[in-house]
Amino acid sequence: MGLITDIRDSISSLFSAQDPKRIGIYGPPNAGKTTLANRIARDWTGDAIGPESHIPHETRRARRKENVEIERNGKSVTIDVVDTPGVTTKVDYTEFLEHDMEKDDAVRRSREATEGVAEAMHWLREDVDGVLYVLDSTEDPFTQVNTMLVGIIESQDLPVLILANKTDLEGSNVRRIENAFPQHETLPLSALEGDNMDEVYDKIAEYFG
Repeated sequence: MGLITDIRDSISSLFSAQDPKRIGIYGPPNAGKTTLANRIARDWTGDAIGPESHIPHETRRARRKENVEIERNGKSVTIDVVDTPGVTTKVDYTEFLEHDMEKDDAVRRSREATEGVAEAMHWLREDVDGVLYVLDSTEDPFTQVNTMLVGIIESQDLPVLILANKTDLEGSNVRRIENAFPQHETLPLSALEGDNMDEVYDKIAEYFG
């Protein structure tokens, strides 16, 4: 029996290693999704996923970091981290003009951002096994986009962990996010500073392992 059990466990481990969970990082623009994705990737692989920027919609195509192995409490979970474009109901090119962009560049960026929203929604409906939902804890979470996205995540029956990001900033209010989505667990963090990432990794292993 011992030999059979060992063989079965070895086969199970092999298939588990070849089929990591795809974890989508979702949320509105400028919530810190790419900063979080880069933090996870750097901590466990040494590489970043994509550029970070204070300008909205820096991420306009989904980026994926495969086979990120996270070890917690003697166990490991392997995930593919999918950094998705920020989801919004409208992308207006004029918002980019406020960041000293030329009009042609702003129009192009807004078009790419709109296409990125569609791509993010496709990933959510078809290609992810779980969600890290990132919110800026200095902003009001009660928005149409957040309500819609969380509703879609729930309808897909996907495990979701809500992350109240930017706790390093003045005006951060984690309780407001907890009250907005009491049906889901919320963790505070600063992806930029790395604050509370140990607890985030513990929960990633628990939720998606």
